[in-house]
Amino acid sequence: MSRSSSAERWREARPSLLRWLAGLSLLGLLLAHATQHLQLPGLARLELQLYDARLRLFAPARPDPRIVILDIDERSLAQLGRWPWKRSLLAEVIEKAFSPHGALLLGLDMVLAEPDDSSGLSTLDGLAAGPLRDDAAFSDQLQALRPRLDHDARLARVLQQHAVVLGFHLSNADGAARIGSLPPPSVAPAVMGAQLDHLTRWQGYGGNLDALQQATTQAGFLNALADADGITRRMPLLAQHGGQVYAALPLVLAQTLMGNAAITPVLAPLVQGPAPLVGLSLATPRGPLLLPTDGQAAVLVPYRAAGGDYARYSVADLLAGRLPAGALRGRVVLLGSSAPGLLDQRATPLASAFPGVAVHASLLSGLLDGSLASAPGHAPALEAAMLLLMGLSLLWLLPRLGWPGVIAIALLWLALLMGANFGAWVWARQALPLASGLLLLPGLLGLHLLFAYFGERGAKHRLSALFGHYVPPALVQEMSLHPGRYSMVSRSAELTVLFADVRGFTGIAERLAPAELAVLMHEYFSAMTEIVGAHRGTLDKYMGDALMAFWGAPLDDPDHALHAVQAALAMQAELARLNARFAAAGRPELAISTGIHSGTMVVGDLGSRQRRAYTVLGDNVNLAARLQELCGQRGAGLLISEATHARLGGALPCAALGPVAVRGRQGEVVIYEPLAG
Repeated sequence: MSRSSSAERWREARPSLLRWLAGLSLLGLLLAHATQHLQLPGLARLELQLYDARLRLFAPARPDPRIVILDIDERSLAQLGRWPWKRSLLAEVIEKAFSPHGALLLGLDMVLAEPDDSSGLSTLDGLAAGPLRDDAAFSDQLQALRPRLDHDARLARVLQQHAVVLGFHLSNADGAARIGSLPPPSVAPAVMGAQLDHLTRWQGYGGNLDALQQATTQAGFLNALADADGITRRMPLLAQHGGQVYAALPLVLAQTLMGNAAITPVLAPLVQGPAPLVGLSLATPRGPLLLPTDGQAAVLVPYRAAGGDYARYSVADLLAGRLPAGALRGRVVLLGSSAPGLLDQRATPLASAFPGVAVHASLLSGLLDGSLASAPGHAPALEAAMLLLMGLSLLWLLPRLGWPGVIAIALLWLALLMGANFGAWVWARQALPLASGLLLLPGLLGLHLLFAYFGERGAKHRLSALFGHYVPPALVQEMSLHPGRYSMVSRSAELTVLFADVRGFTGIAERLAPAELAVLMHEYFSAMTEIVGAHRGTLDKYMGDALMAFWGAPLDDPDHALHAVQAALAMQAELARLNARFAAAGRPELAISTGIHSGTMVVGDLGSRQRRAYTVLGDNVNLAARLQELCGQRGAGLLISEATHARLGGALPCAALGPVAVRGRQGEVVIYEPLAG
């Protein structure tokens, strides 16, 4: 293989290699992100936004009748006083929720960490222990008043009498304190085993007063997890503090409703090494209930609607006796606040200010339904497999398809991506990644468009540089649609070649001044060359007063013989019009002799290192030149060979002139003269 042909093939292959390199680079980047070897913050944000959109799209619109929110709203604060309320008032709220309204279970979305000194009992106790310690009447009166003045004790008695679950906070803030009391652990550390180290770990806590915590041993933490953008999408069901395991408020409520169901971890099966946590199992009377989680025992909060989609009643209406009949009966009641001043508002995928109590209600609904969505541990592997399949198939298919095919394959992949993702969410409750696939698809399409655009420009430029001197721009444009088909590499092909020579040119040149001769020949060659191009011919070269052209290369042309003969007839007709103008201008008339032959010849770059020449060589080329020479002897303007005549197939009328001897050939050649139609 010649050095020039190797270089040309490398130039042809380079755009494809660059396109593969760019596409594989994009694919590798997204694979590294999918397998968590690289974090792309922008892609992570897009994933969160797509999750939010999917959550909003499929959030159930139906209310959950099992759960009711008792709201410490702004109207309650206006009518009953600013927060914190007296514990006696809180005790009255809880007591009325159960009797007469018949609540089944009540959860407190609040922490009661500080003692209630609003009655002045602590001051009276100080007097009884100090200046009035010897005053028996004072001591007796104080003891008689104590049940009415000890608001914390009254609340503790109410908690002992009813099914109430308290709330507490965990903290990792700098210098996190440990205030109040914690409930008994929800799961023994030995049950969690090695998974204990994977739970979210907290340093401090804000618990309830010891007397209140002792009154009801049940309590759950209130902490949710905010993502990097500050939006609450997840909540841990279990958390670790001081080597002990505690449950979230919604989980404790669900356990209570299910007969204090015990919790056991569920590990991934068939995994080598330490098995990761994939869920929790509740031992309910109806059998185990599986709650899918991530490795930290966190779950995606199954929000129902922008406002929580739960019946909500103001505490002020409860105390005033304005609740509808049966509003709380047999229901789980969550006591919390939507008042902005109490700072229990969270940003969620559904609203920028979402009451914290509604977050707990949403999670409790999902726990009771067993409909928690999860991000499965094998999601990175699924994402990587999808990226590989889509990326490699697109890289292979796109260059081989026309634009309708490109659009069709893009729409097909988009439908597969969205369908699989939405199907997994709706039917399997699995939140699978979507952002990387949605980025890879337009990314590869964009690269394809970019390389196609620059490839087309490069192909046009390259083809124009290679063939612009030989074929007209219209044919270069046609060739650029499939640039890989055309090169100057030498090959053997069936072609038709034409030689046209001006008769008596020497005498004409002697009669004209050089400048005038140049103008004459320029006008002649321009007209003839235009005709060659109009008939899909390739101009080979000018040789003094002669013109050489061929048909069938670089553009394939099954009718190359017909087009060559039609071009020759058109040249004769055009020359008649030129001669009319020449005569009017006092210039000599021209006559041309044209020879055409068809056959196998070598075509390609047959030049030198210093100068390229796209031309044809071979004995069949020489025969066309000999036929052109015979025109003068036979008094004909155009002669064609028997081979060319056979390829016309009767498309043009021709006069058979019989066999003739041709210079340089041993045998005779049968020739024909095409007749103008």
